[in-house]
Amino acid sequence: MSSPTATGHVQGRSTRLTVSKGHGTQNDFVLIDDRDAALDLTPDLVRRLADRRAGVGGDGVIRLVASVHLPAAAPSLTEDPAATWFMDYHNGDGSTAEMCGNGVRVVALLAERLGVWDGRSELVLGTRAGVRRVRRVPAPDQGPAEWYSVDMGPWHLPGGPGAAAAGADAEVEVDGLPVARAALRVDVGNPHHVVALADLAELSAARLHVAPHVTPAPAAGTNVELVVPLGESTDADGVLVGRVRMRVHERGVGETRSCGTGACAAALAVRTWAGAGAPDVWLVDVPGGTVRVTVLPDGHVELAGPAVLVADVDVDVEALLAVP
Repeated sequence: MSSPTATGHVQGRSTRLTVSKGHGTQNDFVLIDDRDAALDLTPDLVRRLADRRAGVGGDGVIRLVASVHLPAAAPSLTEDPAATWFMDYHNGDGSTAEMCGNGVRVVALLAERLGVWDGRSELVLGTRAGVRRVRRVPAPDQGPAEWYSVDMGPWHLPGGPGAAAAGADAEVEVDGLPVARAALRVDVGNPHHVVALADLAELSAARLHVAPHVTPAPAAGTNVELVVPLGESTDADGVLVGRVRMRVHERGVGETRSCGTGACAAALAVRTWAGAGAPDVWLVDVPGGTVRVTVLPDGHVELAGPAVLVADVDVDVEALLAVP
């Protein structure tokens, strides 16, 4: 696979931009190698690249940039000077977001393909939510040869112990489901509202192409996860593992096939509801596959799953921007 390259400033309408297309459990992205920050990545260009009919198509656009070239990367460099690469993530609607758990894995694979990461050591990657550390790990037997594991950083319940005790601190109305549902807010570097449903029939009935209505309404928007707990089992190593099934409406995107931070939030919420003795390891089934969430002793949460690069695309930027 050839290396994707940014060929100039969009305002000057350079005629070619080579990008890659990749996904993590079918949460898909347009990826740009812009190590020198030469590309003027405007919200309009993001929207047009992400457009599934008139562009390349994706849930978001991710640019890999050397941290020294991007002001947004300065806090990550302050947190850890080893974060020399920055994941510049944009939602499909052109807005910026703190980070994306599936996107972190895919951009790590891109960095490996480009030769800026050896795939053996730890990749220290800056994001707007702080530094993320990525390593390659063995995948479960049914998966591809390698998975990527990401330390997603600290998590917390914005509602504190009171929300944990009550099990909820918000309400969410979902199209296709009767009455508003209780939701638990979970922060994993970006905001989430997790709603437990009674069964898989309810999960299937939800119409997530319509944005759920959240009360109280978060000023910066939120991601909404609908989850059905599927129980617990003990794996071959004697570790207690929980399992949940999830669908998600992502802020700035709509329903997606997977959401990495959403999977973390879903597992953390179900673990909170389960109480003392609940598993620290969770398998989260999403429409696009399965990821593994591990609650770490230091207050962080870890996400592991596959990453795939499927194509390089040579974009005619002038034609892309000319579409009404």
